[in-house]
Amino acid sequence: MARLPRIDLPNIPQHIIQRGNNRQACFYHEKDFKAYLNWLKYYSLKEDVAIHAWVLMTNHVHLLCTPKKPKAVSFMMQGLGRRYVQYFNYSHQRTGTLWEGRYKSCLVQNSNYLLEVYRYIELNPVRAGMVDNPTDYPWSSYQINALGKVSSLVSYHDQYLTLAQSDTERQVSYMALFEEKMTDINEQTIRKSVNKGLVLGDDKFKSTIVALTGNKVNSGCRGRPRSAIDD
Repeated sequence: MARLPRIDLPNIPQHIIQRGNNRQACFYHEKDFKAYLNWLKYYSLKEDVAIHAWVLMTNHVHLLCTPKKPKAVSFMMQGLGRRYVQYFNYSHQRTGTLWEGRYKSCLVQNSNYLLEVYRYIELNPVRAGMVDNPTDYPWSSYQINALGKVSSLVSYHDQYLTLAQSDTERQVSYMALFEEKMTDINEQTIRKSVNKGLVLGDDKFKSTIVALTGNKVNSGCRGRPRSAIDD
């Protein structure tokens, strides 16, 4: 089946996932994680893309971001991907590809859909059995969004800011979102949307995207289930 064309609109959040080729590790050491985040910050600023949430797993990456102009996400991911591969190959004395083809992405509607993606991304290490609590995983945005850790990488989305008036109250409200386990339906819907390049939102939102782009935003095909380590 031919893949759907990537939908890219400014000022609409996108959930992005990029995996290592053949599920191979993309990060070996602490310096690798730090290098990726440094280049993510550089290219997100260069291309005017706001980063809201992220997690760096052993063999894949999740981002939640909002581009301010057309094709900004594509340019950011191209620059980031190339630069990190150069660094990674040089540092680990290897050659060849690192990423599994092009990154995958989907548009995300504001309101509760967006906050569900926040949770989905930052709970990745918990689903993979790496930690019991997202607080304990150092390579995600959870400590920033939930605990107030200072970061020049993350930009707070308006939907996140509506959780409360003050920073402290907002962080408490945000942590409360993680007290309830995500349902299988939510996880499957988010996973399917990003893997197939669909649109995550209600019918009205999907209809608006179709009207703006003329692209298909639904898929009736089923793929094989993925393990938590590949979420």
